[in-house]
Amino acid sequence: MIHVCPLSRVDTTVAACGAGRLVSLLATGTAVLRPPAIAEQDHLWLSLHDIAEARDGMILPGELHVRKLLDFARSWDLAKPMVIHCYAGISRSTASAYIVAAALAPDRDEFELAGTLRRLSPTATPNPLLIELADGLLGRQGRMVDAVRQIGRGTEAFEGEPFMLGIEP
Repeated sequence: MIHVCPLSRVDTTVAACGAGRLVSLLATGTAVLRPPAIAEQDHLWLSLHDIAEARDGMILPGELHVRKLLDFARSWDLAKPMVIHCYAGISRSTASAYIVAAALAPDRDEFELAGTLRRLSPTATPNPLLIELADGLLGRQGRMVDAVRQIGRGTEAFEGEPFMLGIEP
């Protein structure tokens, strides 16, 4: 099970679900402490900004970020849940949850998965560049991009509410 939350809810989400792995997608310098329940080797920190086009002074999501996410996901034994978070729990984390679920269930329909994501999180607005990069790496031939485009932008919010996304439909 994948749990998605904002930075402000990492500790409570990890504790509540008994997570064994954590993915943090934050800008360099954002303060976050790894919860004691998560071993250092089970915490993936990806330093990137929530942007889809290059901007001065910001880190654009890149193929290396997505490759690291995919490698981390594929090494997960699924014994305990994984928590994925970004600052608001709306864009980078929802994109990453979608990517992990698609990678670990390669036969899962991209549109069904995106629809499930929307149903579980009305605020989800997956980062389009992360989705595009993953689509290419996973050989999804644009279907991930089209599916996320189809669900559109989520409702406006300062933070998303935590939610769980299953790997299988």
